[in-house]
Amino acid sequence: MSHHFGVLGAGRQGVAAAYDMLACGGANSVTLLDVDLARAKKAAARVNTLTRSTRAHAGRADVKDPRGLARTLKGFDAVLNASPYRFNIAVTQAALKARVNLCDLGGNTGIVLRQLKFDREARRAGVTIVPDCGLAPGMGNVLARLAIERLQARGAKPEAVRIYCGGLPQHPRPPLNYQLLFAIEGLINEYLGHAHYLRRGRIAEVETLGEVEALEFPKPVGRCEAFVTSGGLSLLPWRLRGTLKTLEYKTVRYPGHVEKIRLLRELGVLDEKPVTVRGQEVVPQQIFAATATPRLTFKNSPDVVVLRVAASGRRGNGLQQKIRLDLLDRFDAKTGFTAMERTTGFSAAIIAEMLARGEARPGVWTQEDAVPPETFSRELARRGLRVAER
Repeated sequence: MSHHFGVLGAGRQGVAAAYDMLACGGANSVTLLDVDLARAKKAAARVNTLTRSTRAHAGRADVKDPRGLARTLKGFDAVLNASPYRFNIAVTQAALKARVNLCDLGGNTGIVLRQLKFDREARRAGVTIVPDCGLAPGMGNVLARLAIERLQARGAKPEAVRIYCGGLPQHPRPPLNYQLLFAIEGLINEYLGHAHYLRRGRIAEVETLGEVEALEFPKPVGRCEAFVTSGGLSLLPWRLRGTLKTLEYKTVRYPGHVEKIRLLRELGVLDEKPVTVRGQEVVPQQIFAATATPRLTFKNSPDVVVLRVAASGRRGNGLQQKIRLDLLDRFDAKTGFTAMERTTGFSAAIIAEMLARGEARPGVWTQEDAVPPETFSRELARRGLRVAER
């Protein structure tokens, strides 16, 4: 059965997802939609070159035009929304109006909570909406469910799950030993506010950039630090309340990174509140985004993504059972896709492909509820994203 996909946003992750839909997802066609038609055409041409086909197309779509967007989305079997998370509510409403299945890259828990309120409307329309289908939240959530199921299969009652994830340069450079692998606005969002964890079985609000711990990963990564960031778990703490005592998510960076980000935050450089400078109102965060982006963007700098899920539980005899799932992916020189594009774009594409095949019930679902973990893991392996289990 042929399927027709739409990808809203012809940026990094959107192009990787469109490629996956054609290369692995059995798509008959994929249309890359962007407010910049030239950008969409360039993206479609790249996908066609990589897949040696003519099945990738370009179109114009404006997420700020709800009526026009609904008309544009109509007729697709599934749409992946790879636009900035601040547009996810408008895109969800347009998808419901067009009666088209939708998943998105998410990244903001408050917005996901608002999307859940469309559940009844989605059921009536026969449409499936799945937010937060990226790397973290996204892949990490599903692998957390996989680890829990593996513990249960070994006769253990799950107690704790800790998720660590990071996109890193293979060859770190100052000043932050980091390079931008997605929009800087999303990165700043992770560093601000609070994260929601499970502590002693209860929802706990934890300040970002704290609780630093050291971790070791295989080469080329080596020694790293992990610290609290927001949004990485999405609604998983609420989903697993009553199942786990402890649930945490931390972002992985090279040593020394978090201290520099703390300094920027404490000096107000990341503030969203406008300040007056020589009679003009400016937003510090916007200035930082504009000045930092070119300084954190490096040409010909291969990246690596690490994702670790460490879970533990106890059997009836009191013995502790532990399981660790590890994924390490590198920049792919053959396709030109970064590890971040592969792990994020391919993961989201897997969900869109499942929606097109009708493998999820109508309604609004978080990814960990919509996706069978074993199936998802097998699909990752098909794409060369192998999860090692210890």
